[in-house]
Amino acid sequence: MDPAMKLVLAIVQDKDAGKLIRALVDAGHRATKLASTGGFLKEGNTTLLIGTESSRVPEIVDIIRNTCRAREQLVTPVSPVGGPADSYTVYPVRVLVGGATVFVLDVERFERI
Repeated sequence: MDPAMKLVLAIVQDKDAGKLIRALVDAGHRATKLASTGGFLKEGNTTLLIGTESSRVPEIVDIIRNTCRAREQLVTPVSPVGGPADSYTVYPVRVLVGGATVFVLDVERFERI
């Protein structure tokens, strides 16, 4: 086991994914891109898997922080299920989306083949 190896798992909005991947590659990092879907807005996300040395984790997190920004978006709520839809008034609501969710995990084994 090499305790110096980490897996950075970053979940970002699709709008930020291309720019983030370019920034990571420009800094010498490799990333595996997975398509994913967010639970709240049911919109596309991108999940990146980045295997790296422990010492490079702060650099990667800084790249993510500088690339993936939170933004406001208007969302129209869905009418309640089972309730009277005619008395339910729908107004768009501003919600904060974007940014990133980042997990840093210990890696038991890491190989590039």
